[in-house]
Amino acid sequence: MFDTLSDRFDAVFKKLRGRGTLNESNIQEAMREVRMALLEADVHLSVVKTFIANVSKKAVGREVLDTLTPGQQVIQVVHEELILLMGETNSRLNLATQPPAVVMMVGLQGAGKTTTTAKLAGWLREKEHKKCLLASLDVYRPAAMEQLATVGQQVKVTTLPIQKGQQPLDIARRALDAARNGGYDVLFLDTAGRLHINEALMQELKSIRDHIHPVETLLVADSMTGQDAVTVSRSFNEQLDITGIILTKTDGDARGGAALSIRHVTGKPIKFLGTGEALDKLEAFHPERLASRILGMGDVLTLVETAMATVDLAETAKLQQKLQSSSMTLEDFLQQMGQIKKMGPLGDLMGMIPGVKQALKGREMELGDAQFKKTEAIILSMTVQERRKHMLLNASRKRRIAKGSGTTVQDVNQLLKQFVQAQTLMKRFGKLGQKGMMRGGLPTLPRRPF
Repeated sequence: MFDTLSDRFDAVFKKLRGRGTLNESNIQEAMREVRMALLEADVHLSVVKTFIANVSKKAVGREVLDTLTPGQQVIQVVHEELILLMGETNSRLNLATQPPAVVMMVGLQGAGKTTTTAKLAGWLREKEHKKCLLASLDVYRPAAMEQLATVGQQVKVTTLPIQKGQQPLDIARRALDAARNGGYDVLFLDTAGRLHINEALMQELKSIRDHIHPVETLLVADSMTGQDAVTVSRSFNEQLDITGIILTKTDGDARGGAALSIRHVTGKPIKFLGTGEALDKLEAFHPERLASRILGMGDVLTLVETAMATVDLAETAKLQQKLQSSSMTLEDFLQQMGQIKKMGPLGDLMGMIPGVKQALKGREMELGDAQFKKTEAIILSMTVQERRKHMLLNASRKRRIAKGSGTTVQDVNQLLKQFVQAQTLMKRFGKLGQKGMMRGGLPTLPRRPF
């Protein structure tokens, strides 16, 4: 997400950093390029105008700090304005009511509403230990109720039993009674969608809202539709007074215009981002972290949270001991790769580390996702004995492994070379010890200041 915009911003700020001093003319030139970058990212025109006006005013009028160059000062202003544009802080779900708290999920067909409903219920169960109940009110789309039951089962959340022939409002009332009697904390109502906004859809949603009184009415919008997502959000908000938005399919959206526009246009916060098809691919929306990602400053907090949620700490501790004793095998290497893959695409992870995205620009990452797959295929084509003792790999064994993994002998040799180099490096660090490493110094990642 935001790859295109991030690249354009990087080019603009590179020019600014090269200037010793800045004047109003320099800033206007830079803002013209920023304006074009935002428009190309499909950001709403009214948002672009406001953003450019605010940044220009603050950048020209602000006193330059001794610790920052003029160019860095402008980048800091842009960073602050991006945070303001997207809502400043994470907007949490409002569940402060007598249980069950009712959350009504609304949106058009195709935005991923049913899947997102299950994702959010699973997220609350995992993160906040809430007992959730799911209920499908979609009596129109074939197998919609069955779909919610299936994904609900996958995230280990109970779904209201299906009774054919009931109308949406009747199902909602039955669900509320079941949630109260069953001691549930949260009731999710997955409402029906349409291919487009129409009067019948809105009247049905208003009727459910007025009778059930949800504490949250969340709009699920497809980020890949750009300006259309903004238009849909505004229409739903005018009709239903939504409390928040969940943007889906952000992993396939390189522009990010919807995320930068919706808060400004609707006045309602984005609360979550759907970052993939898997049912665990949902993350809370943090404007300050996203602004840092856009400007190439990384997002270490999200990276740490992702690691804590997905990495097996016990297995990692065992591997660390093996690294220190220089006894790591290709089997361990494969296991560690699996841990990293759980955290998501490598490109996304690299983008969360300050400076890495810029450092790797224009060069193919040596350990990209494609390389991950190739390495995994090579190691899996080895016998258990070969994985544990790579010295056994002679020419004939390498040919067999290459054939079995669909790679070449050169690929196998390259993997072994990298593995031996890693072993040697770990052995050297082990001998130095922690104090020795601190004295000797480790290569640091290029950092990009404000």
